[in-house]
Amino acid sequence: MITLAVKERNAKESTEALRKKGVVPAVFYGPKEDATAISIDGLKLDRVWKEAGETTLVKLTGAGDEKDTLIHDVQFHPVTGSILHADFYVLEKGKKVKIKIPLEFVGVAPAEKLGHIVVKALHEVEIEVAPAELPHHLEVDMSKLENVGDHITASQIPLPPSAELKTGADEIVVSIVEFKEEKIEEPAAVVPAEIIGEKKEGEAAPAEGAETAPAKAPAKEDKKS
Repeated sequence: MITLAVKERNAKESTEALRKKGVVPAVFYGPKEDATAISIDGLKLDRVWKEAGETTLVKLTGAGDEKDTLIHDVQFHPVTGSILHADFYVLEKGKKVKIKIPLEFVGVAPAEKLGHIVVKALHEVEIEVAPAELPHHLEVDMSKLENVGDHITASQIPLPPSAELKTGADEIVVSIVEFKEEKIEEPAAVVPAEIIGEKKEGEAAPAEGAETAPAKAPAKEDKKS
């Protein structure tokens, strides 16, 4: 379990002043815990966040009794990416916690090696589990996907002994679909336009020296008397 030292702070204390000293303002709360303002060394919190994320138990020390918590929400600076504030959710001892756990797809599907397509429909599943058995992630074994149509459902993902799946058991996590090469239709042949005056097939060419008959002149209108 990861341990993180914190200090209680006055909620009215300037958060900007804390950040200038490299300290991050935070808060913890829970079903049986009042919201309590705390402060944490910024570098230590950054290391814990990268290791634990939101799915690994973090034990808080230095603010009364030790508390088993989950990092519930983190706010980041939009430019530097540094942590500006963090919430910690205090778990009830002896009670399971309902939480969404990210999936990690392990290995390569044999069907993918044959050129077919892997479709990942879910990237996390919800479980209810004892805090001591909280997994950082759940693994999905891709080596089982050998043929087109093969799939893995949520119920086929291995869980910790105390865990109960809350996501629908039959929900498809990942599947294989056939790769079909798109056929490109060839454009229709373009028929060249007929050139005026061009000799048509089967017509005799005019004799050498012969004149082409002039076009018939339009009829003259009768003069009115």
